[in-house]
Amino acid sequence: MENLAVQSDAQPEALLTLADVRAAAERIAGQVVRTPTMYSKTLSTITGANIWLKFENQQFTAAYKERGALNALLQLTDEQRARGVIAASAGNHAQGLSYHGTRLGTPVTIVMPRTTPTVKVMQTESVGGKVVLEGETFDEASEYARGMERQLGMTYVHPFDDPHVAAGQGTVALEMLEDAPDIDTLVVPIGGGGLLSGMGTAARGLKPDMRLIGVQAQLFPSMYSKLKHVDLPCGGDTLAEGIAVKAPGEFTSKVLANLVEDIVLVDEAALETALALLLQIEKTVVEGAGAAGLAAVMAEPELFEGRNVGIVLTGGNIDTRLLANVLLRDLARSGRLARLRLTLQDRPGALFKVMREFDAHSVNIIEIYHQRIFTHLPAKGLITDIECEARDRDQLDRLVASLRAKGYSVSQVELG
Repeated sequence: MENLAVQSDAQPEALLTLADVRAAAERIAGQVVRTPTMYSKTLSTITGANIWLKFENQQFTAAYKERGALNALLQLTDEQRARGVIAASAGNHAQGLSYHGTRLGTPVTIVMPRTTPTVKVMQTESVGGKVVLEGETFDEASEYARGMERQLGMTYVHPFDDPHVAAGQGTVALEMLEDAPDIDTLVVPIGGGGLLSGMGTAARGLKPDMRLIGVQAQLFPSMYSKLKHVDLPCGGDTLAEGIAVKAPGEFTSKVLANLVEDIVLVDEAALETALALLLQIEKTVVEGAGAAGLAAVMAEPELFEGRNVGIVLTGGNIDTRLLANVLLRDLARSGRLARLRLTLQDRPGALFKVMREFDAHSVNIIEIYHQRIFTHLPAKGLITDIECEARDRDQLDRLVASLRAKGYSVSQVELG
């Protein structure tokens, strides 16, 4: 990847300072979890970098968003607290703002698109937020929330494009560098830019030579496009929905323009692999955005080799069915699970002969699917898909080679 440092005439220190982040840390101390920063020996061996992980998925609402939301809430006037706050969010900001607003006695209203999954509505309501469903998209929900803000005199708390929110998020870096002062590179997911704006400001204030690398999903390269003055397609169904932002913040863009050294774009396969690896090795559950930092290090190892790298596991809110799918797909990519497609003759004993090969190679059969009608084969032919489980890819390859040696046409159904 071309390593293009971003340049700008903006002065980020005038927008957000280390003092702002330190003040936020004092303000929220004792009201959010001081999550651990831990060295990962195994991930360090795999990546060739020295990896420290910051477990923000251990916050009460399972995401770092609590920090910025709380910092903003604690700076409201008495009148603002009485009128309440409002935000548009279908994710972690909704839960963080609702939880701390309710805890502080401040009414919280969250506007979500009508298409928001019921589980997210229930999660937000369970921590005290009042949910209003309006609009088909996030932009429509945000516009409605702004209307309620004006009409009812509420205070709008933006998910990322707000200096108080960004300062709160920056406290993550203060804790990381206190626990692991040797870190010389931070790899931070970017959606709207609030987390990296705050963390980058704090880290550079403490260590001026700190390398700051942002990460975005390849399907949503909005900040990448804005800072590098390119026009990449933006949209799609990404695992990293927490950073699936089409329009980055204006405030955060100005801050990041002179902070971020580069932005790495990671594809969906890399996100899935990183998420599965964190569960298998660190025994920790993260959402897609939470795996983005590790995905970047694995996708661009030459940028990080030999470095002391800090990665934030930003959140752990992932649907359990989606998590199961990701883990199964990872097994398929590693060769542990496979679907083999064979062309057979439709006659007695044809399948039995194939099964003997599976038995000989100790490959376990999970499911068998026959297709006789919708094929391009003659009427006496059939296609058989066999889902199977192997010890590793070598064992699977030996089975396929044996089947082909016996005259079978075999192909493997690949993942998208």
